Amino acid sequence: MLSAAIDVYKFDDPEKEKRFHQLAFELRCPKCQNQNIADSNAEIAQDLRTKIFQMLNAGKNDNEIVDYMVERYGDFVLYEPRVNPQTYLLWYGPALFLVLGLGVVALIIRSRNKQYQQGNDHQPSLSNSEAKALDGLLKTKSGKKQ
Repeated sequence: MLSAAIDVYKFDDPEKEKRFHQLAFELRCPKCQNQNIADSNAEIAQDLRTKIFQMLNAGKNDNEIVDYMVERYGDFVLYEPRVNPQTYLLWYGPALFLVLGLGVVALIIRSRNKQYQQGNDHQPSLSNSEAKALDGLLKTKSGKKQ
């Protein structure tokens, strides 16, 4: 028969219990990767829940608890990593690529407009013999359709 350990934490203050559940849902399990520690059955998630419980009872605030977890397990335990030099690309990269993409599109449009304008300004004129040959071709084509 399989059984899973169920964590039971007794809180003397409903506010601490609320903070416990909020932190457990906000922190990611280092082993499970995309599962928060509240939903994970991994041993490390159980240890992290216990540590949160101990730190709450020791009077630590939420920032101190999160700082401890980040110091110990890295930014990975946060679903929304903090903005720092190591995460600039993560936070600002999409906007940078969007601006670069719009710049490339603008350059392509500008280039095509220049080519179009140059094409209209410098239309080659036909010589008399070429004009007669073209008229002859157009007449024969239109004559065959009728």
